[in-house]
Amino acid sequence: VVQRGTGAIVGTLGKQLAGKTGTTNDSNDVWFIGFSPDLAVGCYMGYDQPRSLGSQATGGAIIAPLFRDFMAEALKDVPDIPFRAPPGIRLVRVNLRTGQRAQAGDEKVILEAFKPGSEPNGQGQVIMGVGAAGSGAGDTPTPASDSSGGLY
Repeated sequence: VVQRGTGAIVGTLGKQLAGKTGTTNDSNDVWFIGFSPDLAVGCYMGYDQPRSLGSQATGGAIIAPLFRDFMAEALKDVPDIPFRAPPGIRLVRVNLRTGQRAQAGDEKVILEAFKPGSEPNGQGQVIMGVGAAGSGAGDTPTPASDSSGGLY
């Protein structure tokens, strides 16, 4: 969400950061759980007696900027180091729109992490779908089911 999603404002900090925004259905609570390679932080906002934060309240709009500002201060004197892949995880170049292994000439390529044996095999296995419009610009990847009904 930091690179191309609801927490993109966090990416403006220019540090190696990742995370996830959250908003309850009635906008009673918003949160951002995020991390750098060496620091994890959770930010939450809501009332003690549940009530709406307002119709425009979302994790990306309200709490992600707070997380960004906190991390700017917490990491101001810390060198920017890359994330390290855990042992046994494979990073695979994937086409953002199709979810298939990236091919030469693909325009939107990202690195995705996979357990060995779960990588896209290029034979029609789709790991990510696109928004219903499928227009390209602004499409948001969404989980897709595998043949067993599980989500990737």
